[in-house]
Amino acid sequence: MALVQDIRSIEAGFIDRAAAFLAGLSEARQRRKVYRQTLKELNELSARELADLGMHRSMLTRIAIEAAYGN
Repeated sequence: MALVQDIRSIEAGFIDRAAAFLAGLSEARQRRKVYRQTLKELNELSARELADLGMHRSMLTRIAIEAAYGN
């Protein structure tokens, strides 16, 4: 009986790890989506609109990364 309980605890551990892995993938997909959407919207702005916001086109990738990943 003890052997069966040990196997179940190993299976539960595997399931927990698999669920955590899938949750991590889901979070990564969501962050990537925020990054792509932010970059898309910023790229649609004109140079004048970017200047009004105090941004230059060379800054857009870094800004999108900060928006998505908080770096």
